Amino acid sequence: MSPLDLLAQTLGPAGCVRDDAALAPYAVDWRGVYRGTPAAVLKPADTAQVSAALRACAELGLAVVPAGGRTSLCGAAVPLSQGPASVVLSLERMNRFRSVDPLDNSLVAEAGCTIEAVQNAAAEAGRLFPLHFGAQGSAMVGGALSTNTGGITTIRYGNARDLVLGVEVVLPDGRVLDDLRRVRKDNSGYALKHLFIGAEGTLGVITAASLRLYPQLVKRETALAAVRSPHEALRLFARCQESGAELVAFELIQRNCIEITLQHGTNVREPMPLSTEWYVLIEAASTHAAIPVREALEAALMAGIEAGEAEDVVICESEAQRRNLWDIRETFPEASRLEAPGLPTDTCVPVSAVPVFLERTQALIASLWPEARMVALGHMGDGNIHLSMKAPAGTSHAELKARAPDFEERVSELAVELGGSFSAEHGIGQSKRPSMALLKSPVALDLMRTIKAALDPDGRMNPGKVLPPV
Repeated sequence: MSPLDLLAQTLGPAGCVRDDAALAPYAVDWRGVYRGTPAAVLKPADTAQVSAALRACAELGLAVVPAGGRTSLCGAAVPLSQGPASVVLSLERMNRFRSVDPLDNSLVAEAGCTIEAVQNAAAEAGRLFPLHFGAQGSAMVGGALSTNTGGITTIRYGNARDLVLGVEVVLPDGRVLDDLRRVRKDNSGYALKHLFIGAEGTLGVITAASLRLYPQLVKRETALAAVRSPHEALRLFARCQESGAELVAFELIQRNCIEITLQHGTNVREPMPLSTEWYVLIEAASTHAAIPVREALEAALMAGIEAGEAEDVVICESEAQRRNLWDIRETFPEASRLEAPGLPTDTCVPVSAVPVFLERTQALIASLWPEARMVALGHMGDGNIHLSMKAPAGTSHAELKARAPDFEERVSELAVELGGSFSAEHGIGQSKRPSMALLKSPVALDLMRTIKAALDPDGRMNPGKVLPPV
């Protein structure tokens, strides 16, 4: 009996997929950049099967690549093209809610639940799960926690890490760490959950999580402001923060991003005459209808116009108008792929450094290829601006990469020089390992390798991801 026959026997017919056509979606990442065909895709139905699968893989010497919704942009959920024999372990069948407690403001979800399903379950209980990003309909809890996903509401609620009360994790040897406590205070030693959040499956497999819920937002006000530059956007951000309007999002959007989305997107409309180079999408909200959110936001924006921080403002008068603004923001990544090849980045700098970071990146792009352009949008409120070097129309991705082979690494260096990070919310995966080697503290890397060796001494968990080679 072959090793894969043994795994099929362990997990049952539905739990071990080996058909070439069925393997194909698991052999390539979302961007189509990283490819590696697994020997099989394991689809356990519960934690006991995950444990059995990891024990069997340990005995058989197979590497394990955990996968959720496979929306990673860094190649974390795909086997190495020239790596060891690997299986993808997909959590998609583990999509149950174990508990929802509105009084406790918590919810326990298995790793295969999509983020959107968690949001809906919370809403049915009269609560809010605030993690929000474009791929939330496909991205799953396990993957979102494994990459410490951020999103548009980090300014108010924090990243995925901040929304986790406890986790259940299967270790590389098959043991189960049950740390699903739902308490807010727990000083009983090391906070082990944080080892696995952001580890991208290199230390174990997250199978369930206790998640923090909040009161629902019953009043939202959304606006789009035209600004001359990120410097003005920064001043407007400070004004809005001090206005009394509780900000949920403050997104900086370059004009060409709106234009690309209008050209290639569907069911989106021009929100205002595009008269400036930059725009900010602002949302404020309250958990109580009596709080004057609109008045506070409107007063801040009008004062911003008088102070020269904004040129024009549109405050939404309907849900359709609000939805149009967010559709422009959230469908840009897909529209951008249809426009021309680009080299995307994911960095974070202190909020005060965002304007300088953008200016220096613009200068870098001009020095590399004057005909190329910068396209930038992202979370101004937390310093995480997603920007790309966009090639001229008709250029191939290979030509773009040849013209700027180290673009991502150089942008990462800029971010670190300004006191930021070379990875903000998409993780490390395969793509950012060079930056890890160059920019991460040697002491931090030593500690990470020590932890990796202690939990996964054979190096079978998601090999070739996160940690750079020694």
